[in-house]
Amino acid sequence: MSIPFTNPLPVPVLGFCAYSGTGKTTLLTQLIPELNRRGVKLAVIKHAHHNFDVDIPGKDSYEMRKAGARQMLVASHVRWALMTEDAVEGDPELPHLLSQIEADKVDMVLVEGFKKLELPKIELHRAAHGKPFIHTHDDNILAVACCDDTELPAEMTRLDLNNVAQIADFVQQYAANWQPKAVEMPIVPACELNADNTSSVAQGIGHILSCVSPLTESETVSLDEMDNRVLAKDAISPVDVPQQTNSAMDGYAFALAAPNTEYKLVGEVLAGHGYASTLQPGEVVRIMTGAPLPAGADTVQPRELATEAGDTVTFSGELEQGQHIRLAGEDIAKGATALATGTRLGAAEIGLLASLGTAQATVVRKPVIAVFSTGDEVSQPGEALAEHCIYDSNRYTIKSMARRLGCEVIDLGIIEDSDEALEAALTDASTKADVIISSGGVSVGNADFIKTVLARIGKINFWRINMRPGRPLAFGQIGDALFFGLPGNPVAVMVSFLQFVQPALRKLAGEAQWQNQFIPAIADMKLRSRTGRTEFLRGVYHMGADGQLHVATTGAQGSGMLSSMVNGNCLIIVGEEADSVAPGERVFIQPFANLL
Repeated sequence: MSIPFTNPLPVPVLGFCAYSGTGKTTLLTQLIPELNRRGVKLAVIKHAHHNFDVDIPGKDSYEMRKAGARQMLVASHVRWALMTEDAVEGDPELPHLLSQIEADKVDMVLVEGFKKLELPKIELHRAAHGKPFIHTHDDNILAVACCDDTELPAEMTRLDLNNVAQIADFVQQYAANWQPKAVEMPIVPACELNADNTSSVAQGIGHILSCVSPLTESETVSLDEMDNRVLAKDAISPVDVPQQTNSAMDGYAFALAAPNTEYKLVGEVLAGHGYASTLQPGEVVRIMTGAPLPAGADTVQPRELATEAGDTVTFSGELEQGQHIRLAGEDIAKGATALATGTRLGAAEIGLLASLGTAQATVVRKPVIAVFSTGDEVSQPGEALAEHCIYDSNRYTIKSMARRLGCEVIDLGIIEDSDEALEAALTDASTKADVIISSGGVSVGNADFIKTVLARIGKINFWRINMRPGRPLAFGQIGDALFFGLPGNPVAVMVSFLQFVQPALRKLAGEAQWQNQFIPAIADMKLRSRTGRTEFLRGVYHMGADGQLHVATTGAQGSGMLSSMVNGNCLIIVGEEADSVAPGERVFIQPFANLL
């Protein structure tokens, strides 16, 4: 009897099944290095049918586990292993075991055993053993790796049990064709994203934004306080811009409606001054850029196309009535909306408001963001680094990005690893902040106590996003505050902030019509990815000799390598449908200089 199986990972899982003595382990010990040589990163799960120990009696880890530690993690500079005492009746559950795999670090999982599961499998068979076939009662057998003496139905894919390269080809082809099971997302309520499923980046963003309501509180600020704020009311122009019809360049103003071969010079108009009289036909005035056009004039000819001799002026070149004149109100008419509600104010927008004579504007109050780190392994920069610890960089990265989005930041610091301390800090933050952000402690299978506290005091969903870096994500609400739990790796924090937190903060601040900027560019190198997930590679773009944007990666792409963000100026986005991008193909890039 077969048992239903659902793959919880965004990577393919392939089983190898056979009766004892057929050589599963022998084959896998040959197949794994062959696939590694081809660049395939593997995780392997083996089903043992008996009790076993993985450490040695007398060693500290063994003695502490036998003394009653339910979980025992032993680590060195080359490997770490987590041993969990979890007695169950019958076989262990493969989906649970798979959820312990760090899927963002592997390309696929190979499983030895679990032959009763409805798991895609390769059957191993040796005719000399006289054992029955498994494929005759298991529709999940994709191929049979067997010896020459084995007889198979014509429709069954046959592999040579002794040809490791051929089997590796089959495994790679299976992985290339594999697609994650489609996720059916509920339409309403949008915040209730199913935490048991993986989701695309677009689905995650959509669900988050559906839960964000823009702030309604506003305040009035001066020009010097407007930078990076968001308008809460339309800015209406009290004047025409430009206020007078004026000259667009240095030259001569006259009436072309009454054409002449030469004109009499009767005066000069400087910027900030006017001409008191009305120009008559045949008269001309010397005029500076921005100076108001005298009454009676309808055309300006540039100085370089004019010849002045005494009080006589003649022109060369083409003449067209109305040329080189800026009409009053042609930029913004009096009473028109100069800047709409929801506009984020930068240098150009503030300059425009100043040009209208506007000294104050009504803006949305700043979103308040509370940021904290947890973990006994995290040390405060500036203090002595404790043994086996790391300095806390994520908190400072998050604070900097939030401030660049015009937010007010509350730094909760590093919260000690205790339920009481975390619950008190989060409960207090939820009364003071609009958004609470943490990093780490949200991975599938992670035992961090933060999950327990969040479940008790908030409404939090833990999601798996089909992306790299930054697969784990927590989002929900604590009191009236939104909560984001970002991954722990430094680069994953930045990428997740750019994709998920940034849109939420911009909407919260009232910024209207904002969308992430994606620009096409040409890949200058091969880019690797995996179908079914969105890859965010750190890259450097430049303008090529062909007049088009080109991009290449910064090099090594480890999710803990902050230098890849420092050296890059964009993210290279390889979509879910692609497993690679060839040199010369077009990709989309996401510049991040304005936020990082």
